[in-house]
Amino acid sequence: MLIADWHDLLSGLETDSSLMQPEQLRQRLELLDALDAGFGDFASEPFENDSNARTYHRIKAIRTRLEAMNAELYHSIRSEIMHGAQPHALRRWIQRPSSREESGLAYDYRDEVLSDILQLREPRPTNLHSAREMVFYQPTPVRHILRLLEVTALSEADVFVDLGSGLGHVSLLVSMLAGVESLGIEVEAAYVASAQECAQRLHQSRVRFINGDARTADLSVGTVFYLYSPFIGSILMDVLHRLRTESTMRPIRICTLGSCTSTVAKESWLAAAGLPDPNQMTVFQPVF
Repeated sequence: MLIADWHDLLSGLETDSSLMQPEQLRQRLELLDALDAGFGDFASEPFENDSNARTYHRIKAIRTRLEAMNAELYHSIRSEIMHGAQPHALRRWIQRPSSREESGLAYDYRDEVLSDILQLREPRPTNLHSAREMVFYQPTPVRHILRLLEVTALSEADVFVDLGSGLGHVSLLVSMLAGVESLGIEVEAAYVASAQECAQRLHQSRVRFINGDARTADLSVGTVFYLYSPFIGSILMDVLHRLRTESTMRPIRICTLGSCTSTVAKESWLAAAGLPDPNQMTVFQPVF
């Protein structure tokens, strides 16, 4: 879109205050994305010297207002969480649209919302890729976490365990929305420290994180285990063997997303609830 084409939109944004209402969060995020895509870095010298500098300054002012409103809202949501808010206080901002979700592992506005609410400190990893079969960390898209909660219907008797929890946002969100105990197991110590800091800051006593290897960590408390393809090859097979042993002691379920789904689906001791799909949350249960 050309600068001149933004005039009517800018005039509307400057006079219409409805976009500044808290519930317009998604619309503000989409507009911010559009501004960034159209104009990029507002502080760059070419923009300052451009003949349309006044228009750029108007756009910059609008973006500043939108970002300030979002920051205020995120602060309010964090405060509610810290004071023991009910799940709907968070769910309303990341709830699934009524339309059918797209398949795939892409991110959407909900991931930005959760990231800005949790404010997880992303440290510089120190031991990542120390093992050849470890997979580079990627956060689970929020829409798939919401789907996980739907298909598992976790109860207070469940303990959710994220194997390869990274910065911990899955364990945190599951516990906050389902009210269950959650455990994140992560081999990268710096990620564990960041996740635990977040849990403590938000007063989430039902969530804890341990620095450990899923092949040797204590899994005895878990009833629902989650894998977003954190490792492959022999590591994955070793972990599946351990989960099989755990399944002989108590009922468990295994949830998968990503490429590991195909490997898990080949395990004769597990049956999928539905057609296994690497691009969708798949739930497996023991068959013996």
